[in-house]
Amino acid sequence: MSTHKPTPGLKYLTGYPAETLQQVAAVTQQGRLGNLLRQKYPKIHDIRTDKQLYNYTIDFKNQYLSKAQPLNRVVYDAKIKVIQHALGQHHFITRVHGKKTKAVNEIKIASLFRTVPDEFLKMITVHELAHFREKEHNKKFYQLCRHMEPNYHQYEFDLRLYLTHLDLFGEVYGNMGIG
Repeated sequence: MSTHKPTPGLKYLTGYPAETLQQVAAVTQQGRLGNLLRQKYPKIHDIRTDKQLYNYTIDFKNQYLSKAQPLNRVVYDAKIKVIQHALGQHHFITRVHGKKTKAVNEIKIASLFRTVPDEFLKMITVHELAHFREKEHNKKFYQLCRHMEPNYHQYEFDLRLYLTHLDLFGEVYGNMGIG
């Protein structure tokens, strides 16, 4: 399987096989990508507030990483630019207070993910939580991602398709569920 640089507009799919890129380019040129995504993922999640996002993330952490360090904060962040290939960020901050040190662990997720299917938010959440155990994107990291979400790789690919559509044509879901 050969890979090459993606055709213009497919920057989120860098590294995928040429055959895959050709299929995506064809569907995109035919204007069918948005419809395919809406058919596969018809509903967007309803996690709108930072508190809801924190509780959503804590549920995953408690289920799969209960012995990992505490998670202090999870927020949507409008400053994260997906164009720079960041969907979310994890921060491990150690602060010194006199003779004591305090570790603060937080996850920030790009605000544009307030209105996407649950599967995409789940993929990003799992990805950022996996960094609690594995700092690098290595084999163990992706094994942990798949342990927490068996469909991790499919959701990641479909999220890249969503970002491609967003980049080329704008919103896939419009203002569904926003109120």
